[in-house]
Amino acid sequence: MSESQLWNDVDDYFTTLLAPSDDILTAALRDSDAAGLPPINVAPNQGKLLQLLAQLQGARRVLEIGTLGGYSTIWLGRALPADGHLITFEYDPGHAEVARGNLARAGLDKISEVRVGAALESLAKLADEDPEPYDLVFIDADKVNNPHYVEWALKLTRPGSLIIVDNVVRGGAVTDPDSTDPSVRGTRAALELISTHPKLSGTAVQTVGSKGYDGFALARVLP
Repeated sequence: MSESQLWNDVDDYFTTLLAPSDDILTAALRDSDAAGLPPINVAPNQGKLLQLLAQLQGARRVLEIGTLGGYSTIWLGRALPADGHLITFEYDPGHAEVARGNLARAGLDKISEVRVGAALESLAKLADEDPEPYDLVFIDADKVNNPHYVEWALKLTRPGSLIIVDNVVRGGAVTDPDSTDPSVRGTRAALELISTHPKLSGTAVQTVGSKGYDGFALARVLP
């Protein structure tokens, strides 16, 4: 058995036992695939982790940067109370329409909002609205702008909020200080920001599984 097959088998076991799919999640993936969206959604057990983290936070307000078809958005939205609120940013209008349909099917359209456009522009507009602080921010968009997304997340959260940055391993290339890959450079800059910022305490974890070799960073906002 190959190493990658073993990873897949372990993920399948964990998912079947602890994060089983349902008709709504299955349909979200099906509709995303039918619309030609890239198959880069979080894995089911990773989605369940996002849900648990939001629940542990007691989150009422969630901000997601990078919607795709709304699969991770559904996991996060299910953690919120009936009067909770979730805003998610998506660059591609077609992807956003798929996500809106998936969120409506999940019964989350009343507490969620998909905003279309470049995330940095959407974040600036959101800040102009002077919203209540967000309890959790999930960053899963273009990696080049990861440090900027972390900076915006700091402005839009409160002490005790949680910031999650996905896909930080870059196939191991994150260790290369001389990399010319913009995604690697952006990811390294975000991790270095988490490391040095006086209002952040964070760590990063590398993972293997059905999504290959990857990982995520977690940062708590300090007083």
